[in-house]
Amino acid sequence: MTRPIEEYGFISDLRTGALISRTGSVDWLCLPRFDSESVFGALVGTESHGRWLLAPSGGEERNEGPANVARRYRPFTFILETRWRTGSGEVLVTEFMPIGGSGSTLVRRIQGLEGRVLMRQELQLRFGYGKILPWVHRIYDDDGEALLAVAGPQAVMLRAEVLPRAASDYSHIGTFPVEAGQTIDLQLHAFASHEVPPAVVDVDLALQTTGTYWSRWSSNYVSQGNYDEEVQRSLLVLRALTHEMTGGIVAAPTTSLPEQFGGQRNWDYRYCWLRDAALTLEAMMTHGFQQEALYWRNWLLRAVAGDPRDLQIMYGIGGERELPERVLGHLPGYEGSGPVRIGNRAVYQYQGDVVGEVMVALAKLRERGVHEDHFSWPLQRNMLWFVEKNINRMDHGIWEMRGEQRFFTHSRVMMWAAMDCGVKAVEEHGLEGPVTRWSEIREQLRAEIMEQGFNTEINSFTQTYGDTEVDASLLVLPQVGFLAYDDERMLATVSRLEHDLLDGSGLLVRYRTEACPDGLAPGEYPFLACSFWLVEQYARSGRVPEAKTLMDRLIACSSDLGLLSEEYDTTGSRMAGNYPQAFSHLTLIRAADALNGATVWADAKGAGESHASAGPSDLPS
Repeated sequence: MTRPIEEYGFISDLRTGALISRTGSVDWLCLPRFDSESVFGALVGTESHGRWLLAPSGGEERNEGPANVARRYRPFTFILETRWRTGSGEVLVTEFMPIGGSGSTLVRRIQGLEGRVLMRQELQLRFGYGKILPWVHRIYDDDGEALLAVAGPQAVMLRAEVLPRAASDYSHIGTFPVEAGQTIDLQLHAFASHEVPPAVVDVDLALQTTGTYWSRWSSNYVSQGNYDEEVQRSLLVLRALTHEMTGGIVAAPTTSLPEQFGGQRNWDYRYCWLRDAALTLEAMMTHGFQQEALYWRNWLLRAVAGDPRDLQIMYGIGGERELPERVLGHLPGYEGSGPVRIGNRAVYQYQGDVVGEVMVALAKLRERGVHEDHFSWPLQRNMLWFVEKNINRMDHGIWEMRGEQRFFTHSRVMMWAAMDCGVKAVEEHGLEGPVTRWSEIREQLRAEIMEQGFNTEINSFTQTYGDTEVDASLLVLPQVGFLAYDDERMLATVSRLEHDLLDGSGLLVRYRTEACPDGLAPGEYPFLACSFWLVEQYARSGRVPEAKTLMDRLIACSSDLGLLSEEYDTTGSRMAGNYPQAFSHLTLIRAADALNGATVWADAKGAGESHASAGPSDLPS
């Protein structure tokens, strides 16, 4: 009974996050962290794998639709408001996770607006990704009656004046009326089973402080002109995916939402990829969130500290290194798209581009006046040593190919970018390092890429050396300064990408899966981040009208709440892949910045040309 991915709202307390369907069902929540086991896992299973329904009683669950639903986030927050209207009345359900405190709480407040609405509640708690039935019983304490669920080290408590009274098939079910002017609060608390249960939350105070936190954080954003609403929401998503205690940024709060419905491209994204996190840091810095960037730098220093030969492409939220991949065979997957995986075997891959992304982000932080300390610059020198020692090594590429290793052009360019950052750190910022050797490696890489990464027969850069296939990561080449956006070789490459990788709707796929063996059956949907890269390329190479058209097409793919998944099924007009996806949102920000910059430049250029063309008699005296 899961819903289309775009019908889910997302709320976060900067530790974990919940997905709530348009029909009022919490179908995904992992506790106590994003990467912990789920308590509600219906998103990748069935109702029996855990969910918490709260909605008007009756036809909505039977798809008869007696309740009209309107929902939104309170402006500049992750407080979700859903307005339900039935034939007998209207209620407002406000859902959020309070910021701060010692643990995670999910609050659902029902307010009667008109008439009388009968609400239905179904609570199915399943620990261990839907596999473990907890022991559930009622308790009574100073805060009143509650339902307490315990299984091993975990405990969850539901506090409410309207606790479900009926138990059926390991579910707790109940209905209750809500009259106009009435307010009813439900609170689900997570805590360690050996600890004393947490006290009831003052919902009025928590709602105020949480709203204040989000709105104050987002107030740092300075209007850019166009796409302000989308950029601001995207920045909020990036913040919501950041763990407040460690500074780690997860790629998405979900696992195994399919990149192809019915296929096997189902991955766990609840970890911290150095690449994604570095690009997130860059997007935040561009819009004035320097403190968050420093916080992430500290996470990076802790995570990758040690022998540079042990550098990984991804880590756990706290910097954990062991993320073994396994299949949860008891879960059927989202709409039957199995297998459901937890952990990620890509942690063991060598991807040559990662150090480049990290070095570029840290260089931009340095350019904004942030000084390197006794730890941060030596760490970067170690990473450059890692690049140097792997200079002749093939890799798996940015898309984590599960086939044979090759020389990926994008990876080689990012190795060039890493060395370029090292050289500039010495020459422009006075830091210590073997600049002559780094400069020689940089130039050797450039010559090699131009000779082997550019195919003169097809007049395009290619995905790998000695090949004729292209992939969308080639759009990154001008982003890191390897060549100009309007360089004739880049423009020719863009033309090739348009020919080979644009689908019928005008969105870009990553690469041709049928022609580029990646260890899996071919087939996937357009990758939203790649299409946003194309917007940036268009905008910065003078194709502004086309950039705007594609940007508007991509914005139309987002949910009504402004959230984006990883991919988009243009045939079914629906989202695919893990959700909400940091990579999609950070590339949206880059695309909007490029378009706004191009528009300002075009306006200024037009004004200058108009002024220059005016004759003496046309000018004011």
